[in-house]
Amino acid sequence: MARRIPSSAKFAFVVAMASVIALVDQLTKEAAISSLTPYVRVPVLGDVLGWYLTFNDSAAFSLGFGITWIFTLISSAALLFVLARAHTMQTLTWLIMAGCLAGGVLGNLIDRLTRAPGFGSGMVVDFIQIPFGFPIFNVADCFISLTMVTVAVRVAMGDKVGGGAHA
Repeated sequence: MARRIPSSAKFAFVVAMASVIALVDQLTKEAAISSLTPYVRVPVLGDVLGWYLTFNDSAAFSLGFGITWIFTLISSAALLFVLARAHTMQTLTWLIMAGCLAGGVLGNLIDRLTRAPGFGSGMVVDFIQIPFGFPIFNVADCFISLTMVTVAVRVAMGDKVGGGAHA
């Protein structure tokens, strides 16, 4: 029988994971800003991977250009929702996914709150470029996207969000 994790420990775990991920995201963004010239591609693995510093005022995949403040509100609500639901996660896997999602959302939210042009409408720093016209992204985007794909696959396979027993 699996050991029951106290709700406070679940919340602390998700907050700790989110904090580490957001810190790594912010450190990589600062490294990109300090070492890259905006809008100039630096090949890393030929055409497969490159650094390309840009500033994004829209959502993932450049959707919603120019309405950053709406994404700030949505991101804030999403982060609060994930944190508020942390205590309902029943398995370590779902706690990890909650922490990864919260960390990614927090990383980009920090940009929206602290970067130019100002609070709530700050530009998100993107710098990772891959081929095929894929949008330029950052570490936070990786965590958000990979977590959401994992959640979708698990739910499609019949898992209940949070890992609890099916009704």
